[in-house]
Amino acid sequence: MARDILKTLKAEHDELRDLFEKLNGTTDRAEKTRAELLAKIDQGLLPHAKWEEMVFYPAFAERAERDGLKTHAEAIEEHRAVEQTVMPDVHDADYATPQFAGRAKVFGEFIDHHAKEEENTMFKMARELFSAEERAAMDEQYEAWKQSEEGMSAVADAAAQTGASDALRH
Repeated sequence: MARDILKTLKAEHDELRDLFEKLNGTTDRAEKTRAELLAKIDQGLLPHAKWEEMVFYPAFAERAERDGLKTHAEAIEEHRAVEQTVMPDVHDADYATPQFAGRAKVFGEFIDHHAKEEENTMFKMARELFSAEERAAMDEQYEAWKQSEEGMSAVADAAAQTGASDALRH
């Protein structure tokens, strides 16, 4: 299968949806399981979100028309809401409480909504804005970025800001 950043990002969305489904299926007694699932969510989400913000979204905005720029602005605001409010609230809750369960559910709903909008709107536009070769090159860049000092630093900074620092230690 040919490399394509849009397919990679969609696959990561699907992995996150699966993890949230498992997390939402836990009970208040499953403290350790909840902590492990939240750590996996953070480990998958933070590199994905930071790369989108630093690389994909700016490249998209450079080529987008008015509708694309509106979609871009929505995506940026959704990232900000999750990073500045939703994730810190989830990480502040005791894993063994209904408050954690409720906050985690909202977190998952935000991510699912955002992913659907990206897949149905932004990614469709991106297929027209970027050639298959460009999307393949972005996919390779993303893989390298996740392993790079720049990528790891961006993810560590995001983890510190969102309360997800423990996730990077697992």
